[in-house]
Amino acid sequence: MDAFDQLQQKLAGMWEDIGSTVNAPEAKPRTIVVVPSLSGVGSIPTAAQQMYEERLLFMLFLLHKPGVNMIYVTAKPIAPAIVDYYLGLLPGMIASSARQRLFLVSPEDGSSVALSRKLLDRPRLIAHIRGLIADPERAHLVPFNTTDMERELAVQLGIPMYAADPSFFAFGTKSGSRQVFAEEGLQHPLGFENLHSVDELVSAIASIRRQRPALKRVVVKLNEGASGHANALVLLAGLPPSGDPAEAQAIRSRVEQMKFEFSGIVFADYAAQLAEIGGIVEEFLEGLEIRSPSAQMRATPTGEVELLSTHDQMLGGPSGQAYLGAIFPADPAYSTTIAREALKVGRRFAREGIVGRFALDFVVVKNEDGSWDSYAIEVNLRKGGTTAPYLILQYLTDGQFDAESGRFETSQGKVKFYTASDHIESEAYRIFTIQDLFNIVSNHGLHYNHATQTGLVLHIISGVGELGRVGATAIHNTPQEAYALYEQFQTVLDQEARR
Repeated sequence: MDAFDQLQQKLAGMWEDIGSTVNAPEAKPRTIVVVPSLSGVGSIPTAAQQMYEERLLFMLFLLHKPGVNMIYVTAKPIAPAIVDYYLGLLPGMIASSARQRLFLVSPEDGSSVALSRKLLDRPRLIAHIRGLIADPERAHLVPFNTTDMERELAVQLGIPMYAADPSFFAFGTKSGSRQVFAEEGLQHPLGFENLHSVDELVSAIASIRRQRPALKRVVVKLNEGASGHANALVLLAGLPPSGDPAEAQAIRSRVEQMKFEFSGIVFADYAAQLAEIGGIVEEFLEGLEIRSPSAQMRATPTGEVELLSTHDQMLGGPSGQAYLGAIFPADPAYSTTIAREALKVGRRFAREGIVGRFALDFVVVKNEDGSWDSYAIEVNLRKGGTTAPYLILQYLTDGQFDAESGRFETSQGKVKFYTASDHIESEAYRIFTIQDLFNIVSNHGLHYNHATQTGLVLHIISGVGELGRVGATAIHNTPQEAYALYEQFQTVLDQEARR
């Protein structure tokens, strides 16, 4: 812990380099070590792990600075065609020049163990990574998420970590989120946190029913989980009245029949996870119209907090709780409201000493007069699904998000929008190879164009063959054009699959 704290103190002096996105040569070479381990985010299917580890490949765009070296670690080697694709998108840079400063490292282990654990179990591989770092005084670690494993990895590499200290992990859990919202005065759904048994869950639902007799359903969430995969619905319609002697047993029966957002989960396993890591239950918000925006921020090593972006999340799944993608920026009807509320938590985190990127998810409910009520739902104390598309846009255009206007402007003064998703998927797409995807995008004129600063950027590309899944960020000059480009890509994939 002491060794880690000493390393972290170096971040403030390095921040001018780390925090800058300006396309200019580095004064001195520096090294970025990217370890996108899915530590502590719940159960991720083995087949999807490599795909998610490649989600941070947008960071290769930082190689447009001639002084930047990058070490990118994945459980299994990345297909060369994918690396070539990203380097080919670098603005104003010859790909081969950037390639000389990119070091791809892999334990060649596709098991379900977290990537950081795989590295810690291989001292020789860690020594190899240390050997690739030109100057430890000008190097830092970038993880996807932070747990004790990432902290230990930073210490073994001898470099600071640009992310939240895992001692703050509780803030990013579902229970921790609700506690922070209450302490900072954010409106959030009626519910209970720190539940560790079915009995506690049944009692909490009964308490919610006493306060919301007409409530039709509640949502249960495990403390650790991503993209809504650890969520489940409990239906309440038709239960005995609140306080009835038969109520508790009736609620328990409904709990045992809860509807899971992620297929393949059984109640016994879910109950065991609840006992182990805890969870929450809260009212399922309903109204004339429901949307789920989010606000992204970062706390700097110098103690400042910055609003980076807002998004409208695209949700799916059985009850509409699974994250599918995002539209940037969020609707101005409520974007300033959620930004204001999010910054309350952001300032709290900065005071606590947290550094790095994080996000707040909201649910907004439309009223009859057209106004919107916002409810804070959870904190993502890590990079999330909206991190990649936003930084793709920022790195490719050298632009910035203006928090006051809620707009993004490129370095040329052009306003840009995008629609992005990691869930463009179909069994039919499994027939495509990685190169097929590149050919399809190119042949149909969808590829990102640096001259117009519009077009499609692909991500999580390696998932296409095994899972029939690919991600894309569709960048354009209006929200309508961005969404149309996104839909066009899906239409083209369907047509090519049928052909």
